[in-house]
Amino acid sequence: MKKTFLALSYAAGLFAWTSCGNKDADKPAGPPPATPVTLVDARTTDAVYYDEYPATVVALNNVELRSQVAGFITQIYFKEGEVVQKGKPLYEIDRRKYQAAYQQALAGLRSTQATVQNAQLNLDRYQRLAKQDAIAGQIVDNAATTYATAQAQVAQAQANVALARTDLDYSLIKAPFTGRIGISQVRLGSQVSPGTTLLNTISAENPMGVDFVVTESDLNRFADLQRQSGGRNDSTFRLVLPDGTAYKQPGKILAIDRAVAQGTGTVQIRVQFSNPQRELKDGMSTVLNVLNRQSGRRIVVPYKAVVEQMGENFVFVAGDSSKAYQRKVQLGPRLRDQIVITRGLKDGDKVVTEGVQKLRDGGQIQVGTPAQAQAGPAAAGAAK
Repeated sequence: MKKTFLALSYAAGLFAWTSCGNKDADKPAGPPPATPVTLVDARTTDAVYYDEYPATVVALNNVELRSQVAGFITQIYFKEGEVVQKGKPLYEIDRRKYQAAYQQALAGLRSTQATVQNAQLNLDRYQRLAKQDAIAGQIVDNAATTYATAQAQVAQAQANVALARTDLDYSLIKAPFTGRIGISQVRLGSQVSPGTTLLNTISAENPMGVDFVVTESDLNRFADLQRQSGGRNDSTFRLVLPDGTAYKQPGKILAIDRAVAQGTGTVQIRVQFSNPQRELKDGMSTVLNVLNRQSGRRIVVPYKAVVEQMGENFVFVAGDSSKAYQRKVQLGPRLRDQIVITRGLKDGDKVVTEGVQKLRDGGQIQVGTPAQAQAGPAAAGAAK
């Protein structure tokens, strides 16, 4: 009997304990703890930003020096890599035969001029005799023909002199403009052929051009920039040198190519920059920054406030009830650690910048320190 009573007591106790456990499980869970966050005001500010284009520096005046006469190099009058002035002698090709040819042409000209003078004297004499009927008309006609032939020979002799003079001039190659000359491709004693042998290259250095390409869809934008600038320099175009430093001189559009390149759908544009310090070199690779036409007064927030989901961008905005609500935004250019918001926010909106990883749409928030926001709810509970 006693054993039966003990068994019944044990069963009743076990039932009571189980009932109490079920009651605790049926109690509703409390609200999730608030997430510590840091808020920043969306602000309207002057957002000036540039579009980047790979670009190449080109000399606006660049000439390959080639000989127009044959011969051997007898003199070189410059130092490689120096700036040479327009008209400075650069190379001399053996001039002796060209000087001789020029002197021979001059002698031929003087001979034909003497023949003309003699023919004219004869013609004048025969014409006077003809007036007196003292000579046959045929003789007068022959004298006139001889005079005309001598005049033609003078013209031919003058052309020969000009040709010989040109060859003599070509044997001394001079700088066509002021610029920097490169490394010589020939040495003293080298034989050169007319039109084929490259002697050197000379390039003007101030100003310089910068070439880049844009898509045909951007063509109207740059055509407008060219019209608006009116050929003046301003802050629209900024150049970044290969070492990452900003070039101090502003640029202006010099030319837009006449046609769109087939296959690529791009148009080449050339911007001109002053180069007083000779920092820009022909062929240099640079980055050209072009002022974006959307620059101006824009809404700006820290870049870390933006959350990307399924190809769309969102930020969390604090509401009046200590909750943060997800809001879709349209992004503009990034400005270092800030980003332009073109749609979705207004000036003064409270944007969550720390703690966004822990948030859900409509979640409770608690404005805290950045350290608390990074640590999340666990750290906030431990602090209590």
